[in-house]
Amino acid sequence: DFLFSQTLRLPFFSRILFEQNLRDDLRYYFMSPCEKYRARRTIPWKMGVQILKIIMITIQLVLFGLNNQLVVSYKEENTMALKHLFLKDYSGVDEDEYSVAVYTQSDVYDSLFYVLDQYSQLGRLSVGPISYAEDGDGNLLPLVVCKEYYRSGRVDPSEETYDIDAQLETASHFKILLVRPTFLLFFRLINVKLTFQLKGINLQTVRSRELPDCYSFYVTITFNNQCHSGKVKIFLDTDATSSACRDWKISGTAQKNTHYLLVFDGFVILVCITSAVLCTRSIVLAVRLLQRFARFFQENFNRKVCEEDQDEFLNGWYVMVIISDLMAIVGSILKMEIQAKSLTSYDVCSIFLGTSTLLVWVGVIRYLGYFQKYNVLILTMKAAFPKVLRFCCCAGMIYLGYTFCGWIVLGPYHEKFEGLSRVAECLFSLLNGDDMFTTFAQLKDTNTLVWLFSRAYLYSFISLFIYMVLSLFIALITDAYETIKKYQKDGFPLTDLQKFLRGQGDFQVMEEDSRTDTEQSVLCCCRRYEHHV
Repeated sequence: DFLFSQTLRLPFFSRILFEQNLRDDLRYYFMSPCEKYRARRTIPWKMGVQILKIIMITIQLVLFGLNNQLVVSYKEENTMALKHLFLKDYSGVDEDEYSVAVYTQSDVYDSLFYVLDQYSQLGRLSVGPISYAEDGDGNLLPLVVCKEYYRSGRVDPSEETYDIDAQLETASHFKILLVRPTFLLFFRLINVKLTFQLKGINLQTVRSRELPDCYSFYVTITFNNQCHSGKVKIFLDTDATSSACRDWKISGTAQKNTHYLLVFDGFVILVCITSAVLCTRSIVLAVRLLQRFARFFQENFNRKVCEEDQDEFLNGWYVMVIISDLMAIVGSILKMEIQAKSLTSYDVCSIFLGTSTLLVWVGVIRYLGYFQKYNVLILTMKAAFPKVLRFCCCAGMIYLGYTFCGWIVLGPYHEKFEGLSRVAECLFSLLNGDDMFTTFAQLKDTNTLVWLFSRAYLYSFISLFIYMVLSLFIALITDAYETIKKYQKDGFPLTDLQKFLRGQGDFQVMEEDSRTDTEQSVLCCCRRYEHHV
């Protein structure tokens, strides 16, 4: 800083030398890794680390994904096995999220007794390594039956009279003996829940040479009578948690394989830390270079560097790489804890590893941008993104309006409109021309007014979004592409930074031109790629 502050006091040739050094540093900063190597024989360590990181993180993701698939399949298959074990007359297919439905009092009691009978015979019925759970003293945890019902009530449909105390009460029983005539008053009953806990071991991970996990299954079987419509829905829900087995012995290479994976994950963390340090160093150097360039312009031309030129020094790719490195480090630590059986957060680890891998592969686009043919695609995406984002915000308001309207009107009559998320998914499918006839055909025509409204609703949505919104969406991208092709053919207007890099000394303030918003946004996105030319 002291040397720079004394620039104007130096002889003329010294200032020229200082200006040339600054220009050389700027040119070097905007060079590609290959150009930097040819210019100064500098080995592109940062690019090499990124390539090594891509390979290692991808391998790590595949290994964890294969193990996670075994865990998920084990939980899903156990849930299916429990439904077949404890639900009477279960067909193997759930209907509208419930597993079985019964319609008579006798069937309700039969289903309740069936659960109790199956639970008492679990040891000789199940073909898998699953058994009863025990407490800390070695005693079996009991099966609990919990009833929820109105406090009191009297209902006489024939006389169209009722007297209901809406206050809900709950009664729990342990190891109860059901007595059919007095156990349930169905006009007061809300639901009956049977809860119990089971233990299991996932032995299939031995095939992948990893230590098996021990699981606790918290099973809840619900007899839902909330509608009081004569249909009692039966749900079976499981919540599985895994943990390290307390006492185990295994022969083979599973333990050794776990040690190798821990070493590999540790090396991934080391590579990610190196990548983050190198990118942080590049950001710091860029900020210092920007400060030198800004002071030079202020001292020699009495003007500030424009915002567009300042943005060229703030490399968003480096920020994205640092974020991916941090997520990969956290995901690797979680994976190591899971491998060591200290944690069981498979889903959280999957999110971190998956997102970091996504960002790492997206970062490859930065290196493809140095090639002219691939550069067109990248510049089109960057140039069209701001206008597309604004356009989507406007179209999203209309989309949300259709979503709420479809949910409130068609929800009771169409399964695809039963929830807000399902409505949004259905409309997105229609927007892309998928499943149109089925959506029209599945609407129940029991209500003529709703049927007529549904036709107007669906036809207007499809016509508006397919024929207008999507067409305008494509037109925005096409306009950005044509503008880029035009500038690549005729040349991009130069900014102060580009003029300085090319040795031009004319830094007069440019008059306001008549370029379109698309052309100006394209210039902002493209200038970075023109600096090293």
